[in-house]
Amino acid sequence: MTSDPLTLARARAKAPDFTQVFTGPVPGPSDGPLDGLTVAVKDLFDVQGYQTRAGSKARDTRPLAAKDALAVARMRAAGAGLVGHTNMTEFAYSGLGQNPHYGTPLTPLIAGAIAGGSTSGGASAVARGVADIALGTDTGGSLRIPAAFCGIIGFKPTADDVPRDGAVALSHTLDSVGVMARDALTLHAAMEVLRDAPYDEAELPQELILPRSFGRDALDPQVAEAFEDAREVLTEAGYRIIEMDLPFLDLYRQLEIWHFSAVESRLHHASEYAEHHDRIDSRVTKRMARADEVTAPDYARSLLLRETIARSAKRELLGRAIVLPTTPILPPQLSALEDEEAFNRLNQLALHNTSLANVIDGCAISLPLPHAGVGLMLVAARHEDAKLIHAAHKLAPLLAACAVPKEGTIDKSYQN
Repeated sequence: MTSDPLTLARARAKAPDFTQVFTGPVPGPSDGPLDGLTVAVKDLFDVQGYQTRAGSKARDTRPLAAKDALAVARMRAAGAGLVGHTNMTEFAYSGLGQNPHYGTPLTPLIAGAIAGGSTSGGASAVARGVADIALGTDTGGSLRIPAAFCGIIGFKPTADDVPRDGAVALSHTLDSVGVMARDALTLHAAMEVLRDAPYDEAELPQELILPRSFGRDALDPQVAEAFEDAREVLTEAGYRIIEMDLPFLDLYRQLEIWHFSAVESRLHHASEYAEHHDRIDSRVTKRMARADEVTAPDYARSLLLRETIARSAKRELLGRAIVLPTTPILPPQLSALEDEEAFNRLNQLALHNTSLANVIDGCAISLPLPHAGVGLMLVAARHEDAKLIHAAHKLAPLLAACAVPKEGTIDKSYQN
């Protein structure tokens, strides 16, 4: 009986976290930086010989992938074993991870609560110990929301730092490719493989910015308590948390962020929307249909404003990071998403804090807190990635010990 990590991981890979499990030979030992580690691949990355569904039944007639997506190829070449395609929000178009076609992954931390999206299956698989790394994308928080909800680390790099070749797009303006992992060392190694270059040594400035008027006005009580505990730990560790106004946030509030995904999804999923409209989740088609409300001048204006915001953020942050709760809310119960109004409200709340990093073309990391389903997020300007990656090594263990976890209900569904 074999006991290699990949074979064991594939045996444990189950729905609804996985939509298909890969077969084929187990890679032999290598001297690559990911040797012996297993990767759960979001089902919008091409894997040679498999269909890339992007969480949609409307893509069932697509041919099998002729070659790996570049991110997949780099991880494979670094010695990683690929477990399977993981479940996701259809077309990656929500922050909650709900999928009516393949089921909705749940967090292992709270019984009946969702894993978060859109990289939902990958987060659950890593949190349950089925895979070491989840390869995913982040358009408005799709790596960091599920990382927070599942108690792991999620990183969204500056968009141009990792190639997106062979990955199904939602919004080419906001998409980026990143990973989730249970520890900072594994996440660091995986990101260096994806970008095909090591990170320079870089220190996060000791001064962290807490915006006065953004990110904390609708916190669940448990999130607020966890964030205050984390603030104390950061202060004791020598960080100065400065509450201040950031002028670029005034511009940010004027931006119609939904323009990007609505308009650009209609480009990238044109045939599915036109020919298989009835096979797509109605909540997704409603958001895609909003592209018809956007005129060409409106879209051009949003593009220009977004670039202005990104330049302003780079200038105002001065190499420092913003610190916030990753999401204002705890992982919602799956049953709570049945109501349309509740779904829309919770989706907006889940994405509220995380979307900022995508708009400023920046980088962000979510680090887990002991309170189940809560994360602490650091957001930095574009190409400040190395500071966050190196900070994670120091901060993750400190934050893990910042408070005694409250007694919770562990979800054991599909756990093995």
